[in-house]
Amino acid sequence: MVLILDDILLAPVKMTVWVAGKLRDTALQEMTDEAGIHEELLHLQMQFEMEEIDEAEFDRKEQALMDRLDRARRLKKEMDEG
Repeated sequence: MVLILDDILLAPVKMTVWVAGKLRDTALQEMTDEAGIHEELLHLQMQFEMEEIDEAEFDRKEQALMDRLDRARRLKKEMDEG
């Protein structure tokens, strides 16, 4: 009887911990998704080649994506090491 009562009382805490873990996992997955960043770089290159954006905008966005890619690789390496 006491175990059932404990389960009922602790259910909100357990659910909150579970949701927080899922959010963390999803955030880490998005932050280390190199394939997604590569797709964005490809799309950016296509926009530039089709003259939808100028060279200055291309350079600015490309640098931002390259910075994200670098951060993703560093984070993935840190996760693998630790």
